[in-house]
Amino acid sequence: MKILLINDYGTATGGAELMLLGLREGLRRQGHDARLFASSARPGPGPSSADYECVGTTTRFRTLLQTANPWAYRRLRRVLAEFRPDVVHAHIFLTQLSPLILPLLRDVPSIYHAVWYRAICPIGTKTLPDGAPCRTPAGAVCYRQGCLPLRDWAPLMVQMALWRRWRHVFDLVVANGEAVRSRLVAEGIRPITMVPNGVPIRPPRPPLTPPPVVAFAGRLIRKKGADVLVRAFATVVAQVPRARLLLAGHGSERGPLERLVAALGLSSHVSMLGHLPRPELERRFDAAWVQVVPSRYAEPFGLVAAEAMVRGTAVVASRAGELPEIVRDGWTGLLVPPEDPDALAGALLRLLRDRDQAERMGRGGREVALARFTEAAHVDRMLELYRTVCPRR
Repeated sequence: MKILLINDYGTATGGAELMLLGLREGLRRQGHDARLFASSARPGPGPSSADYECVGTTTRFRTLLQTANPWAYRRLRRVLAEFRPDVVHAHIFLTQLSPLILPLLRDVPSIYHAVWYRAICPIGTKTLPDGAPCRTPAGAVCYRQGCLPLRDWAPLMVQMALWRRWRHVFDLVVANGEAVRSRLVAEGIRPITMVPNGVPIRPPRPPLTPPPVVAFAGRLIRKKGADVLVRAFATVVAQVPRARLLLAGHGSERGPLERLVAALGLSSHVSMLGHLPRPELERRFDAAWVQVVPSRYAEPFGLVAAEAMVRGTAVVASRAGELPEIVRDGWTGLLVPPEDPDALAGALLRLLRDRDQAERMGRGGREVALARFTEAAHVDRMLELYRTVCPRR
């Protein structure tokens, strides 16, 4: 089968991109011709792994380009004519490639894979600036509530209108979890099938040894809550002085986080690792007693939680979005309210003071992950859906 995967970015810099690249490799291992179409934009360090590229940008002109990207339209038209895929699988395309590509999919079996809330929210979080869930369809509310400045609001409303005009071209919409599925259904997007994300299987980490290590992996942006973790860790260090924190990732909040670490007197306890290739990250995180997902918003999935569970690491996560469906409170880890440093510190102390409990939860997490979140199972499920939509034409 010839499969064209579409995504805004071809770099391995985010959970959605890592999952998509893993899907491509899994499809290729099964003998399918899977190729990736992406923009030339680079949201972070690292090369692109796309098979085809069009013009993209991370400059201030991105808002205009993501509304209508003529380079994406022209390049994709040529790729469809030359490659002639049996099915097109579109992931994230509303931050670079634009809805302008959708009319090209009218005569091709196609699937839209909703891995976040961008189909119904121009900032992709479905969360208001004060942290409250947004229950209102996109429109004037996005400007009135302060989610978008006026200069971005107008073009993004045009983008949303184009998306609504052309979203019927997809034969099927796939959501990666109940959090995304329920939000999309509430705003009239259907039919929707759920397919959980998948992560590569790896050997379990070695037995835990002192000192106790806490780990975080993700973009260093406000919605991911790394600052909440740093504040909680100050309380942890006061009671467990040997504790260490590993922060892996890049983003606009790195500078403020470094200043916060220094202000709290944690510089000797916290390591800012930057962006790490997956093999290096896994090697460094093998020492972690617990991995934290302290998101402020309703995570559409939380791939880093599943990756930690496959490793056999206990997870402490925010009780928000899809995370409670991944992390089973008291069995594979602990759940805490979002943006609550005191509750987060309490959960961390519970595990850092009890290595046996951290080990038990890690083993429980690995069992759950191997049963529900493997990359191989994800590939097989997507192949089933490809075969389902192909005969419809």
